[in-house]
Amino acid sequence: MSNRPTFNQATKKNCEILKQYVPVVAKVHGGSHPEFHDVRKLFDEINLKIDQAGPHKPDLEEEFAKLRDITSDYTVPVDVCESYEAVYKMLAELDGAYHS
Repeated sequence: MSNRPTFNQATKKNCEILKQYVPVVAKVHGGSHPEFHDVRKLFDEINLKIDQAGPHKPDLEEEFAKLRDITSDYTVPVDVCESYEAVYKMLAELDGAYHS
């Protein structure tokens, strides 16, 4: 049995925090890490699809594939804050739970 959370559990655990962190990290780090603006856009798309899906699992294959590409598999840049690192960790957890 895996210790990995289900997608619904990961969504409940992470999405509300991500909704707070992602805009702040984009504002603080977007100048030196312009790729984070793409991360924010993709997170907004993921969030919208989750909301629209209701109790069903949304189709997020494309969004997670793009996130993995943009973030180099959620590799945290060395010159960022803990909030940036936390965003990547939560997004990676959502991605992993989605694909399990």
